[in-house]
Amino acid sequence: MGFRVLRPGSCSLLVDPGRPGHRHRGVPLGGAADRWSYVLGNALVGNASGAVALEFALAGPLLEATEEHHCVLAGAHFHAVLSGKPVVVGRTFQVHSGDVLEITVCEQGQRGYLCVHGGFESPMVLDSRSALEPLAEGVNLSCPVSASRCRFVPDMRWLPADLNRLRILPGPHFPLAGEKLLQVPWRVTSASNRMGLRLRGPNLLQTPLDLPSAPVCPGVVQATQGGEIIVLGVDAQTIGGYPRLAHVISADLDKLAQLRPGDEVAFELSDLASAEAASHQARREMNAWVQRLLTTWDG
Repeated sequence: MGFRVLRPGSCSLLVDPGRPGHRHRGVPLGGAADRWSYVLGNALVGNASGAVALEFALAGPLLEATEEHHCVLAGAHFHAVLSGKPVVVGRTFQVHSGDVLEITVCEQGQRGYLCVHGGFESPMVLDSRSALEPLAEGVNLSCPVSASRCRFVPDMRWLPADLNRLRILPGPHFPLAGEKLLQVPWRVTSASNRMGLRLRGPNLLQTPLDLPSAPVCPGVVQATQGGEIIVLGVDAQTIGGYPRLAHVISADLDKLAQLRPGDEVAFELSDLASAEAASHQARREMNAWVQRLLTTWDG
């Protein structure tokens, strides 16, 4: 079978790469919020990047294994124990029937991933196996039986050193308050979620603006009349009416998944050439890790 959910944790969700190609229907992209951790966690247990993983935020789940599985925790630095023994993020481990995996809290970042060899089973909806609702207590998670040797890559980084720096490109309304956006630090509020980060700071817009709704996507930086900044995440809506000051560059989008309430964020203006170079570098680094991990898999 796989695992029985004894405690679901916080916003625990089965995820894959998401639902690209359906935004014209009003369907958010969805999928894994931190693509880097999701892809490399899957590669560590011999999976292609499309395998379904379990994502959780701030407080992880309590799971009981019903069969033998080869697993890894990826992403934020969560504390976890397997039947009383510590589990290290990024080090694969074997579970046996009756083992209890408890994932509690994290010291840095906020989202983690449990990846199992073969991936979790989940129904296909609009070309994706990402779940449409969080886990509930008592449900069963199905995944193939698997076994392999433990492996650990100590030089693999999970969270970027510059997690609190977001590089942006100017948006259509940048002249309204974009320079002020760059001048002060912003603090992540507890109202943040997969739809987006809400950041508290000075009120950038002194005069209300009545704008028609326009297309938006993950990474768009919007300014509200109440003094908050909203940075849209993977579950963001497809249209919005707030002023669009900027857009977080693609190389920094994974950071949105790991910034937690109370963290300070600084915006840094980039240009298109630098943003493209950063995106290509991040893609090359990820692809190199995936190739290295999959070619050395011996499960």
